[in-house]
Amino acid sequence: MALTGVEIFKLLPKTNCKKCGYPTCLAFAMKLAQGQVSIDSCPDIPEDIKQKLAEASAPPVKPIIFGVGDKAVKMGEETVLFRHDKRFVNPCVFALEIKDTLSEADINSKIEEVINSEIERVGQRLRIDAIALTNDSNNVSKLNAAAKLIATKAPDVPIIICTGNPEAAEIAVKQFADKKPILYGANPENAESMASIAKNYKAILGVVASSAFGGSGGGLDELSAFIERIKSLGIVDIVIDSGARKAKDILRDNTLIRRAAVKKNFKPLGYPIITFAQRGDSLIESIIATIGVAKYSSIIVLSSIEKWKNLALFTLRQNIYTDPQVPMQVEQKIYKIGEPKPDSPLFITTNFSLTYFIVSGEIENSKVPSYLAVMDCEGLSVLTAWAAGKFTAAKIAQFIKESGIENNIKHRELIIPGYVAILSGAIEDKLEGWKITVGPREANGIPAFLRSKTT
Repeated sequence: MALTGVEIFKLLPKTNCKKCGYPTCLAFAMKLAQGQVSIDSCPDIPEDIKQKLAEASAPPVKPIIFGVGDKAVKMGEETVLFRHDKRFVNPCVFALEIKDTLSEADINSKIEEVINSEIERVGQRLRIDAIALTNDSNNVSKLNAAAKLIATKAPDVPIIICTGNPEAAEIAVKQFADKKPILYGANPENAESMASIAKNYKAILGVVASSAFGGSGGGLDELSAFIERIKSLGIVDIVIDSGARKAKDILRDNTLIRRAAVKKNFKPLGYPIITFAQRGDSLIESIIATIGVAKYSSIIVLSSIEKWKNLALFTLRQNIYTDPQVPMQVEQKIYKIGEPKPDSPLFITTNFSLTYFIVSGEIENSKVPSYLAVMDCEGLSVLTAWAAGKFTAAKIAQFIKESGIENNIKHRELIIPGYVAILSGAIEDKLEGWKITVGPREANGIPAFLRSKTT
């Protein structure tokens, strides 16, 4: 079980040396118990005590880096059952299944889908994160040929090698030996062989309790016992599959696994979960995937990645893994939409990310180059910021004066959101010489507003 602040304090040097950045060892211990500071911040803790504290203060779900370079993703490190308790930490990974039975042209086509899947939404770049290569043929040479093709065409994309055949596993994983791949398919019959391959090639090992690879699984008791066996073979980085494939079973097993890890600090189940959501019907597959996103899957394997499906799943993932206590926000500054000139319109809005991207998108759609003044309102939307006293006439006037925009424009006209039309007179009083124009209440009215204004 995790140690309390007082229990941690008893193990510290108690010198109050302040080297950790805190005034006392007790203050440091309290922060360490809350997970707000690293044990490495104290240079005077003996190594044996440091190891004990590191184990006690480790997150319930082990953090694991999957892949290398710019496209590497971090999984696990979760500490709560419910997002509103704190937040979910590392967004789940979406992986596209590529079967080794496909033709070279089809494999290339799916690789291109993954590479070109990236989109931008409210300032974040979202994409399909990985490829799951499955040994559908049960043929060693076919799996190896597909692995070589993926390694050549998508060298930076994290890879999952899915096979229960140790011979095929070793040949394929060689192509990704230095890229922290996942080798999925360890079961009670092949455990020693698969563990040895994972260690030799520095791979993360994916385990499933069922002796029938890809079957329905043997229950969480069997899975936890099997994970202990895998750990005894020297494997540190593990992803786990309960064997669940039906929606109700995925929901049940994922919840029980997370609850055991978080509430009971049950180490054998404290690892990222991989979920196989593939279905013949793309809509049904999307629904299964949403269960994984909302309920604790760290990796979700899909059979297809149509754009509509990607957008829906990316949006859900982004919402689930956004800190509910910290609104998404953009930097306060004057943004240029298009190539504005000194006589171009000047809008103002708040720095809530969704507000900014909707407003800027509608201005861009209008084809009228403009300036967009984005004011720091702690990530609140226009009406919320106004009601909270953060988007007021005085603060707007001060921001405009300090922004330097007066040096870039000839006119003195500021367009404010229609929802705060009530502020127009007060802003004119605060901004001497300026004209305040009330814009549309909804962002989708901006193109028509600008067209009528320029006409």
